[in-house]
Amino acid sequence: MEWFRFALSAALTLFGLFVLVSAVLGVFRFRYALSRIHAAALVDTLGILTMLCGLMVAQGFSDATWKMLAVVGFLWLTSPVASHLIGRLEVTVNDDLAEDMAVADPALVREEKESED
Repeated sequence: MEWFRFALSAALTLFGLFVLVSAVLGVFRFRYALSRIHAAALVDTLGILTMLCGLMVAQGFSDATWKMLAVVGFLWLTSPVASHLIGRLEVTVNDDLAEDMAVADPALVREEKESED
């Protein structure tokens, strides 16, 4: 039974590591900040969840397990908010956003910038 727990823990941790490394490569691959945020925001919660699940399996059921679940919950709540705020910052600060990347509706970008002034 101990080998099964070790194998499951190693598989979850390695999968989480793979997901996080692919996110880093996605961040370096894309040119613009909004594309980078999209690549990072989609996979960070999955990578962190699987890595912490691997640690929970390795640790066994204890107080540390509850703390790791609290960390996962905190990250699931704060990561989308942080990504949204960084994206809004890029939209309001970058004056050449419409020229730099394909924007679906440039009028919305102008409205966002005018509302910040």
